[in-house]
This record gives sequence, structure tokens and C-alpha cells, in this order.
Amino acid sequence: MSKKLKSSEVIITRGIQLSGFSSILFVLMILFFLLYEGIPALFTVPLDDLFSSRWYPIEEYYGIIPLLLGSLVVTLGASMVAVPFGILTAVYISEIAPAWLKEILKPLVELLAGFPSVVLGFLGILVVSPFLRDVLHLPTGLTALTGSLLLGGIAIPTIVSISEDALNNVPETYRQGSLALGLTRWQTIWGVTVPAARSGILTAIMLGLGRTIGETMTVMMVTGNAPILPNSLKVLFMPIRTMTATIASEMGEVATGSPHYHVLFFIAMVLFLFTLAVNIIASKISFSRMKRSERILS
Repeated sequence: MSKKLKSSEVIITRGIQLSGFSSILFVLMILFFLLYEGIPALFTVPLDDLFSSRWYPIEEYYGIIPLLLGSLVVTLGASMVAVPFGILTAVYISEIAPAWLKEILKPLVELLAGFPSVVLGFLGILVVSPFLRDVLHLPTGLTALTGSLLLGGIAIPTIVSISEDALNNVPETYRQGSLALGLTRWQTIWGVTVPAARSGILTAIMLGLGRTIGETMTVMMVTGNAPILPNSLKVLFMPIRTMTATIASEMGEVATGSPHYHVLFFIAMVLFLFTLAVNIIASKISFSRMKRSERILS
């Protein structure tokens, strides 16, 4: 009987190891494929043209700067929406809401995290875009602001879920000690609990923003898809185009092996490296939090 248990444990252990190694292998294969198809863009397109401010492939203008800045503008705008709302919602669920309400809000947040982005983009076209156009008196509602609001809504469930778990992992003795010293409940939340969960909250923010960087359908539907160089404070009220929307809208029509084809893969390579960097930073923060918790418990 013990031999059977040992053999089954070995099989399960090897299966888990194989799954872990295969995930790393798949990421490396994707990176290799992107490099294989994207690096030729550095040789087929002059660097001055590749990093210029005009994207118009029909006339062989392949400047990726408007696309890169468009993605950054939408991501920063989404962070201004998602970070405060996400953290405040997590604090409410973890520290303030009664037990019966937590049992409702927590599954609801998890459900919103799986909301299809194409449906959200459709609602953005029908509801959010006309509303912003009429309220702000804009020529069009398909702007960076619309994309930022919707991407912020996509990132909020991720930030709420992970931040709430981080707040729940703060030892109860922290709260009891703070209250025993005479601090109020609000002072305990913002002066003790939230700072103690800081690394977990930062991890949640990084993962939430990592999702917004790679989002495709929503931004392609509501940002106007205009590769305009954002050069003023009014950029939020102007149509823009992101890297993801460019790849999704043009990859199906481009000739294989053409300069345009390689430039699109170069954009995908840059996007992959951005997302990878965000996830590595989030993992480092999470790992440091784990080590700090182990030191406190020891």
C-alpha cells in the first residue's frame, strides 16, 4: 500500500513539475517566435522611420511612437480610475462591510473579473461614448478618456480581489494593538492595516495594470483608432490608437514577410516585453512580501 502511495505521489509530483516547465517553455517559444518575426523590422525599416511620429503603412510610414504613447496614455488613465476605486472597495469589503455583505460582494467582484471585454466595449459604444460626447461637448465620444474609463473598469476587479486578500492576511493583532493604543477605527485602517498590506496592494495594482496594457477589444472599439501623436494635455479628449488595437486590426490584412508584417510583430514584441516586465515586478513585490511575513512570524 505504501509503495502505491509513493508511486502515485511521484507521478503527481512529476506531473506538477512538467506543467511548470511546460508553461515556461511556452512563454519562451512565444518570445522566440516574436523575436524571429519582429527583429527583421530593425533591418527592413530604417530606425528613424520606425521610431518616428507617423503611422501610415499604405505609404510605408511605420512610426510606432503614436501607438506606444497611445497605450501609455490609456494605461495611465485607467490607473487613475482603477487604483483609488479598487483600493477603497477592497478596504470596504475587508474592514467595514458586515459578514453577510462580504459574502455577496466578494463573489460579485470575482464575477466581474470574467466579464467579456467585447461586451464592455459594446456598452462603451452605446452608452459611455455618447454620454461623454454630450456632457463634455466633444466632436466624438470615441476618445482616450472613454478607453481609460472602460479599462479602469476591467482592472478594478483584479485590484479589489488581490488587495482584499492582502488586507485579510494582516494579523488581527495589528488591529487590536492599534485600537488598544487609543486609535480610532479609521486611523487603524489607514495608519496600520493598509500600510501593513502595502506590498500586496502594490502587487494588485501591477497585475491590474498589466491586464490593461494587453487589453485589445475594448480599446479597439472605443478609442477611435486614430494614430495621432498625443502632444498636449487634451490628449484624453482625442481619438488615439494603441499597440494592441493596431495588431488586431491590421494583422489579418498584411502580406506575410512584408515590412508591415515584421513591424506588427515588432510592436507585439515590445508589448510582450512591457507585460513581462510588469509581471516580473509584481512577482518581486509578492516574493518580498512573503519573505517579510515569514520574518514577522518567526
